[in-house]
Amino acid sequence: MTLEFTVDPELTEKLRAQIVACWTDVSNAGGAVGFVPPVTMDDVLPVAEKLFAAVAAGHDRLVVGWAPDPASGEPRVAALATISDGQFRLTEHWRKVKRVMVHPDFQGRGYGALLMAEVERAARKMGLEMLTLDCRGETGNDVFYKKCGYVEYGRLPGALRLSADDYRDQILMALSLRA
Repeated sequence: MTLEFTVDPELTEKLRAQIVACWTDVSNAGGAVGFVPPVTMDDVLPVAEKLFAAVAAGHDRLVVGWAPDPASGEPRVAALATISDGQFRLTEHWRKVKRVMVHPDFQGRGYGALLMAEVERAARKMGLEMLTLDCRGETGNDVFYKKCGYVEYGRLPGALRLSADDYRDQILMALSLRA
C-alpha cells in the first residue's frame, strides 16, 4: 500500500479535523511535532489554526499523504508536512520543512521516507535551491533525515525544554536541491 499525495489540498473542515486529530495522535505517541504528551485536540487546535492561516494566505505549502483507514477503508490523512516560507526577500530560494508527521496507525511502512521524497519533489517544482528543517535531539530523527539526504549544519545545545529537567538539543539540517 502506498500513499497518494496532494500538495495544497483544499482546507475543508473535514481535512482540518483530520490534521488536528493526526497531530494530536502523533504527539501522544511521542512524536516530536511541537508538543509533549499528553495533549488534547483542544491543545493542538490553536497551533493548527496558525498553520491553516499560513497555508490559506499562500505563505506555507501543505503536503498531505492519504491512505485508506485501516478500519473503514475510507481515505484519511496518514502523513503530512509543511514547506514554510520565511517571507524574507534574501531567503526566497529556500524554505523550512515543518510539522513532519506520520500517524501512528501508518508508521513502520516507509511512509516517512515517501513523505520526505514528496516534499523534495514539491520544493523542486517550486524552483527552490534548498530545504532546511530542525529536529529534537535524542529522538533518532536526525538519523532518519540523514537517510533522506539532509546534513546536519548546526546544533543548539539544550534549546528545547520539554520539562523543568528535560532539555534537548535542536538539530539543524539542510538538503541542497541544486543540480
